[in-house]
Amino acid sequence: MITARAAATFEPVGRSVAAARAFVRDTLQGWGFPDVIDDAVVLTSELVTNAVVHAGTAAEVQCIRSDGGVRVEVSDRYPERELPVHTPGRTTGGLDREGGRGLLLCSAIAARWGVEYTAARKTVWFCLDLADRPAGTRSAGPALPTEALPVAETRVRVAVVQIDGSGAIGAWNDDAHELFGFPAKQVLGRPLADLAAWPHTPGTSTGIEEALRLSRWEGSYGIRGADGRIIPVYASHLRVRDTTGAPSTVCLLVRDDERAVLQSPLRSSATDTSSSERGSTDPFEVFIGSPAPDDLDGLLQRTVERARDMLDGDSAYLLLATDDETELEVRASTGLPSTRQRFARVPVEAGTGRYGSARMPAVHDDLSAVPGAVPLLADTGMRSVVTVPLKVEGRLTGSLGVAAEAPRRYGNEEALRLQFAADRIALAVESARLGELERLRRGSLSFLVEASDLLAGTLDRDQTLALMAQMTVPTLATWCAVYTIADQSSEPELSYVLHEDEDRIDGLKALLSKIAPPDPVPTPGARVWTAPTEAAHSAALRTSLRSLGLADSSGHIPGPGPSLATAAAVGGETVVLPLVARNRVIGMLTLGKPTDDHFRQEILELAEDLSRRAALALDNARLYSERTAISQSLQRSLLPPELPDVPGVEVEVIYRAAGEGNEVGGDFYDLFPIRDGAYGFAIGDVCGTGPEAAAVTGLARHALRLLAREGFGGPAVLERLNAAILDEGARSRFLTLLYGELWPQEDGSAVLKVVCAGHPLPLRLRQDGTVEAAADPQPLLGVMEDLELYEQTVTLDPGDVLLCVTDGVTERREGTRMLGDDGLTEVLTTCTGLTAGAVAARVLRAVERFAAEPASDDMAILAMRVPERQE
Repeated sequence: MITARAAATFEPVGRSVAAARAFVRDTLQGWGFPDVIDDAVVLTSELVTNAVVHAGTAAEVQCIRSDGGVRVEVSDRYPERELPVHTPGRTTGGLDREGGRGLLLCSAIAARWGVEYTAARKTVWFCLDLADRPAGTRSAGPALPTEALPVAETRVRVAVVQIDGSGAIGAWNDDAHELFGFPAKQVLGRPLADLAAWPHTPGTSTGIEEALRLSRWEGSYGIRGADGRIIPVYASHLRVRDTTGAPSTVCLLVRDDERAVLQSPLRSSATDTSSSERGSTDPFEVFIGSPAPDDLDGLLQRTVERARDMLDGDSAYLLLATDDETELEVRASTGLPSTRQRFARVPVEAGTGRYGSARMPAVHDDLSAVPGAVPLLADTGMRSVVTVPLKVEGRLTGSLGVAAEAPRRYGNEEALRLQFAADRIALAVESARLGELERLRRGSLSFLVEASDLLAGTLDRDQTLALMAQMTVPTLATWCAVYTIADQSSEPELSYVLHEDEDRIDGLKALLSKIAPPDPVPTPGARVWTAPTEAAHSAALRTSLRSLGLADSSGHIPGPGPSLATAAAVGGETVVLPLVARNRVIGMLTLGKPTDDHFRQEILELAEDLSRRAALALDNARLYSERTAISQSLQRSLLPPELPDVPGVEVEVIYRAAGEGNEVGGDFYDLFPIRDGAYGFAIGDVCGTGPEAAAVTGLARHALRLLAREGFGGPAVLERLNAAILDEGARSRFLTLLYGELWPQEDGSAVLKVVCAGHPLPLRLRQDGTVEAAADPQPLLGVMEDLELYEQTVTLDPGDVLLCVTDGVTERREGTRMLGDDGLTEVLTTCTGLTAGAVAARVLRAVERFAAEPASDDMAILAMRVPERQE
């Protein structure tokens, strides 16, 4: 049954692909279907690309919501195009070809898909099923003797936080103030997401916004306290509505080690019930099958808790193997500082001794006798430990360990029991891990598609740096710093810093500026950088000593330094990824976590993919900036640095280059003294743009000055310039040029001798408002060898104006209309009595208003006016 429908049409241009992705993402987010957003965005991106880029037609995207899922339809108007179908064994084109890739993705990702043809259009559709979300449950546990109850060292505080429908905090009790340090007035109205330290892994798990929309939810996450540290909490969410129907969520929060206050007892499945009826006492009998099969974090957390209970231990932990099986990554623990250890990595082969490999069960009677044997348990107070491998079909997939504070607690019998339980749970863990990796892969693909689109949309260096940081924070890391390297002889420079908490940015920047930047090593992949963590710890120590009025080891009281909050924000794992473009290291992307936090391997691999794309975008921005700077410098060299003051004559020049400043050549102008009382002026237009046109422009401007100062008259100057242009051979270009000589007279007038070689004719405005051409047209330069040019004399009386322009003014267009000579003449007739500057400005304003689109050609305007005599 269809419950909602949304549709949009996108034009056949490249930017429509990004717009279509945003439309689908916003629609599904508004419907409350975050689980299928990434898959839908990836498929829509491919199908709309096929329509608007490859087929070249408009694309209509329609989202249809039904009870069981979402259907997305992408239609184009190119039905005669062949339907690409992948045939096994066929090598032509391959899977990497452009055509048909969207359909291959549909077959791999969608639950159902198909293609429908009509006489006028082709429609590709796909359906995505929605994941089942269990509703809230009610459960109870048996009465327990006092000695079996959980131990709480202090008064148990339960924070009660109520979240309104928009995700903002509406209520905050005293226990919340005591637990997290924020008074109610400081957090009311803020989104809970600002305080929640949720694992921001693309495409995996449930986000805080989604969790708040569920009818009931339980689980662990972190809350950032007022001091910047993350406080692990266990939360129970209940969705309610008031008498007006407005929904809100009531959140009960306790410290994670006091989770028994809120945690609901596990319910047995049907198979579990039968096991319990048989009298089984194995905790894993009740556990297997209880969690949702794709909830990896919940599965792992319950596994370590049951393992600890089974062996009556004080702590337990579970590690998962990386893809290459060389390292183990901490994914769940209980009774240990889990925030500190989460995603920390240890080698599979730790040494050559009896207990050196995680591939075999091991029992340590007393860790104090073999320091460092289990790095995960260092400084935790644990003395004895038993570890067993998790294997699937003989392949190592993880390791499970249980530890106790007392020595010699475990032996071979406990190892066998734990190994038996690990063997039973290994397949479920591996299945959930593969499901998480698949969701991460799809989310990563969507993330990289949008990142590439954003990076390709700018050639500005500063904007590229900002995009790099904004894409990584908070999706991949808590904070980010970008270092850039100008050239091989330069030191890395801190160019951009971003933290997910804006209040931490200045402190973070100050801390990083005081330590040496990372070495620009071109080796691909992420490497750990310890300098920020060490600096943060030193800063925290100095701050503590200063607050107590104590001296450091040198006997001095430390001066001001970074705050404890800043130190906590930088105190976790920090990694550096090189930005390599065109076989050169152009910078480093630095990602960091807060105190005692680590990166997971999949996030580092995603960051590496992003760094490669970002490096190329940053280098492209650098090359574009260099090219623009060179072009602008060359353009400035082709124009006079300043205009001389001409006695008795007002002169104004306006020059407007078309485009974004990345082209040189084209129009030029000049005004220079020839000899005492005489001035030369010129305005010209070289055919074309680019270096060849710039060469002719430079030749013309400098040759005019040189020949005029040698005493040659106007025709002789232009004839010699024509010969010089023709001598350029294949590099020569046509040149239209208006050249003249100006002599101010003692009676207040001015005499001009002009030659107009193929250029728009100069216009003379008299005081009575009449406008007339001030010269006759003659052949342009750079075409014929033998030119017979002549000059014409024009006298400007007081109040007269001479207007000279390039064809960028007269050929200004709006559709089929063109300003032309008549339009320019009409504008000039309205300029009687204006100064030369006002005349030039009015002409420019008229040209700009003639058409809505930006000018496509350079424009130069030269206005000369003889002012009236002052009586």
